[in-house]
Order: sequence, then structure tokens, then C-alpha cells
Amino acid sequence: MRHDDGATNDSAKNTGRLSPLAQEDPDIDPNLLNELRIQGGEREDAHGGPPRWLWPLLGMLVVLALGAGGAWWFLLGGRPTAVQTALATAPAGGAGAAGAVLQATGYITARRQATVSTQITGTLTQVLIEEGDHVQKGQVLARLEDSGLRASLNVARANIAAAAAQVAQAQAQLEQAEADARRQDELASSGMLSRQAAEQARTAVASVAAQLEARRREADAARAQLAQAQVNYDYTTVRAPFAGVVTVKAAQVGEIVSPLSAGGGFTRTGVGTIVDMDSLEVDVDVNEAYIGQVKPEMACEAVLDAYPDWKIPAHVVAIVPAADRGKATVKVRVAFEQKDARMVPDMGVRVSFLAARPSGAPVAAPKGALVPAQAVVQRGGDSVVFVVADGRVQQRRVKPAPQDAGTMKLLPDGVKAGETVVLSPPPALADGSEVRIAPDAH
Repeated sequence: MRHDDGATNDSAKNTGRLSPLAQEDPDIDPNLLNELRIQGGEREDAHGGPPRWLWPLLGMLVVLALGAGGAWWFLLGGRPTAVQTALATAPAGGAGAAGAVLQATGYITARRQATVSTQITGTLTQVLIEEGDHVQKGQVLARLEDSGLRASLNVARANIAAAAAQVAQAQAQLEQAEADARRQDELASSGMLSRQAAEQARTAVASVAAQLEARRREADAARAQLAQAQVNYDYTTVRAPFAGVVTVKAAQVGEIVSPLSAGGGFTRTGVGTIVDMDSLEVDVDVNEAYIGQVKPEMACEAVLDAYPDWKIPAHVVAIVPAADRGKATVKVRVAFEQKDARMVPDMGVRVSFLAARPSGAPVAAPKGALVPAQAVVQRGGDSVVFVVADGRVQQRRVKPAPQDAGTMKLLPDGVKAGETVVLSPPPALADGSEVRIAPDAH
């Protein structure tokens, strides 16, 4: 049979190639040694190599690991973390720095500002202001197209002239009637004229007098119409309500201006915004936990973020009796005791509330930077802050100064003034994480 021949050939092949052990000992059966020989696939298992079924399993594990890593990168690493930030500021110096019981940040606001508009709807023919212009009370800011109202004013003036002529005519008629009545009375007294004729003359005088009074009332009405037409005509001229500085120019020549919003975006509701620079003060938000330390007329020292070396004396005007539930703060109004052209609305200010009015030589500002208290968090038992740079955060270990700065923390090192720090960093935020600055929720 074919099978037997193959077996015979294999046996002969194996018999012809004896192992060294069979050659040394002729009593050993070569066929038994061939049965003990390990085949190719079994040889890999016997020498410690991985079995063939293990390779597909390892491939599946690698695919699952790559998928899990990709999902983690997409959900966490691939999406920048949204954070809120604040600027680190330089500590306040000056005579009152050492006596500060509380520090807070705020912005310059104007207690007196107005967006000037027209009282009627019309098309602008002149706009006489630009941003930064100083204007005086009553100064002309803009003019509207006034041909229709000017015509109405001219009609009212013509009506006044006509009414005046009618009054003069009635006055002349009255004088003539009175003269006729006097002559009639004289003739009636001498018996040359009947009493009836004299009475008719006196009646004519009364009638003409009534007509004169009517003409005078018509003249008064004409003058009132003239005044109304003059007022409407004056509405075409926009004037400054008070002296100040133009901060916004909101309309251009040719645009329609209306005191009411018409919708659609084609009608302007204002010509410009004027700010009274003498009314500038500071609005600061003080944490409600520290508001008890602030008193009316309390001495303060203000430092503008734009001019950190300029110390401005100030004082508390009022504590607004309302709290912000979302931010847990209370607004405090602080007035400058010195005014300067460098002060502009919406400029950032840091205010130090002083235990007493400053006196004596100035005290050097402490080293380091001030950051909001919520920017300092604990990581692994250390106080750290996260500084934003080029879209990523850098975790820096810091040691806040022991003195109480209220809502701010003084960091002697680790952070420089002007750097951006993360407020209330989420627990998942780590060094090198990509972030995006979220808009202020408040």
C-alpha cells in the first residue's frame, strides 16, 4: 500500500541517519529514538517560546489599549479645559501699605455719564464730535435734517404776523366805534338824535371790543404754535447735557437716529456717549466675609493697574446695601481725593483699606505678587497655583505670606505681577494641561 511505502521510506530515512547515542551504543533501537524526537511546532513550545494561539490574543489586547488611550485623549486630553483666570498684581506700597486691613480690586466708573440721543427721529446731516473730544454744556454735537420743521416754523411765524395785523385792525375799529359813540351821546344829549341811535353806537363799541379780544386770543394761540414749532425745530440740534469727554461716537452722517429702537439694526438710538471725568470713582467688590472691616469715610489707597507706582489717596463713599449672591460680595464705592487725566472709566484698580490715614515716610512695597485667594489650591500637601502660558498651565509651588490680605493672597515668589493665574482650578487640572479661558460667568 501507498501508506506503508511512505512509512517504510521514512523509517529507512530515519534508520539511515543514526543519532550519536545510537552510534555509541548499538543495543539502542533507532526507531525508539525517532519517536522521542520533538517536531517543529512542539520544539518552539519545549524551548520556552510563546504558543501560536497567544499571538492573536496579544494583538486584541494592543488594539483595546490603543482604543482606550484614544478615547481618554479625546475626552480629557483632546479637549482644552475651560478655566477662569485673573491677573497677578504688584503689592501696594506707600505710606499706608503697612496699615492696610483689607485689599480688594475693582474698576473706575463714572457716576455721571450719558448716551446722548435725539428726541425725534431724523437723518443726521452733521456729526461734530470724535472720541476724546472735550465738550462744554450746551455745545452742539450733531444736527438732523430740518427742512420740514423749518417750514413749519416759518408758517407759525407767518401766523403770528397775520394775528398781529388782525389785532391792529380790531384796535382801529374799536377806536372808531368809541369816537362815534361819543358823538352820538353828545347829539342825543342836545336832543338832535334819538337815544336809540346813541345806544346802538355804544353797542357797536362793545361788539368791536369783543372782536378785538378774540383777535388777541388768536394771536396768543399763534404765539403758542410758534413756540411749539420752535421746540420741534430745536430738536434737530443735539447738544451736550453737561461738560465732559466724548468716549463713544455711535453714529455717522446719513444715518437715521431715533430715541426709540426701531429694530432691524438700521436705526441708531444714540449719537455719542459723554462722561463727566470729575465724577469718576471706584467700585470694588469686597468679600462679604470681610465687609465688616469696611466703614464709611474709611481712608484708602488706590493703585491703578496701568500705573502700579502711583499711589492715589482715597476714601470710602458708601457701602451699597446689597450683596451679590453669585459672587458672595458687597459693592463698595470709593472716591478719589485727587483727579488726574490718566484716570479713565473701566480701568482696573486695586484698593487698600487702611486702618488710619497714612502719615510719615512711605513704606516700600512688599516683594512678590498678589493673586485672588481662590487661585491658591492644595496639591499633594503643597500650596500651588496654575499659571497660564501659551494655552497651557504651569503648576508652581508657592508659600503665601502670613499677613491677611483679605480676598487676595501675597505670594513672595513663584508668580510675577502681570502673569495670568487660574481661579479655582479643577481637581483634574495638571501641569502642562491645555486650557481655554472661559468667559466670566458673573
